[in-house]
Amino acid sequence: MDPKDITGVLLVDKGQDMTSHDVVAVARRALDTRKIGHCGTLDPMATGLLILVVGKATKIQDLLMAEDKEYVGSLTLGKTTNTQDAEGEAEEEKEVPTDLSEEQITTVFDKFKGDFYQTPPMVSAIKKDGVRLYKLARQGKEVEREPRFVHVSGYRIDGIEIPRIDFTVRCSKGFYVRTYAHDIGQELGCGAHLSALRRTKSGKFDLERSVTFDELKHGERDAIVSKMLTLPEVSKLRGA
Repeated sequence: MDPKDITGVLLVDKGQDMTSHDVVAVARRALDTRKIGHCGTLDPMATGLLILVVGKATKIQDLLMAEDKEYVGSLTLGKTTNTQDAEGEAEEEKEVPTDLSEEQITTVFDKFKGDFYQTPPMVSAIKKDGVRLYKLARQGKEVEREPRFVHVSGYRIDGIEIPRIDFTVRCSKGFYVRTYAHDIGQELGCGAHLSALRRTKSGKFDLERSVTFDELKHGERDAIVSKMLTLPEVSKLRGA
């Protein structure tokens, strides 16, 4: 098959310690085509579903990026970081109340459900006066960020083992789970940071038909192409 004829959606289960761009670069080599984009960045620490659009499927990139996401994550109480996750440097450490109850935790999680405004973190790709915020953060600068309107359609507390809280959250486009973890920690009075994150769903897509990064890097081209969803399959799955 001519590389320029390859079109479809490839679901990749991204591993840790790699960027979304790393995955795209490997996919370009594996499929021998430059026309590949991804639908929603995952931080290097995060694992899980990364949607790649190939060939003519790049025309629906914005459409797929706009859909709701589901994440499984863990936050660790007692420490805030400059990136709001485990990869950052500690900013403040506080004692975690030993009598913190599940009811208290649930009450705080309930505050971050439905529609609300979320202030994006400094370590993000959002631009301020044409400059990415993470570039300013690297220079030790902090600037005012415009709060964003976000939506959490639901959450579940999967486990509490203080100082760790495991959770699942379903949220809108543009939602920062590390900011969610940080803000919950602030409400609980002891601070928190995101310590683990895995994207499990994006729109109607999940990990069931995904390929691993190793399969993408070392697999045969035809085998990878066979795992791709065609545009008619995508439309049917989305109910479009």
